[in-house]
Amino acid sequence: MPIADLQRQLRDFSAERQWDQYLTPKNLVMALVGEVGELTELFQWLTPEESVQVMADEDSATSVRDEMADVFAYLLRLADVLDVDIEEALVAKMVKNVAKYPVRRSPPG
Repeated sequence: MPIADLQRQLRDFSAERQWDQYLTPKNLVMALVGEVGELTELFQWLTPEESVQVMADEDSATSVRDEMADVFAYLLRLADVLDVDIEEALVAKMVKNVAKYPVRRSPPG
């Protein structure tokens, strides 16, 4: 599903519940941080090896997917409220990263 369609669904969901008055950029960023915290909590005490295998356990996988979806939803809503084309922003940032971190300066794999 295209990003614009997801944003429209989130916008409609918020409007139907009359939440727009609360969904200021500041509040959206704070909610986004909270959801990132909830995602972080799922990995907090795992070893690196356990973290790689987190999706093998269905309960853990469901929790990870749910928290990732919450993070993504708040980020999309923030982009919508601020009128940021998030796809364009990511492409522009990737171009900057290619220049900032050239392959030749990467450690050998």
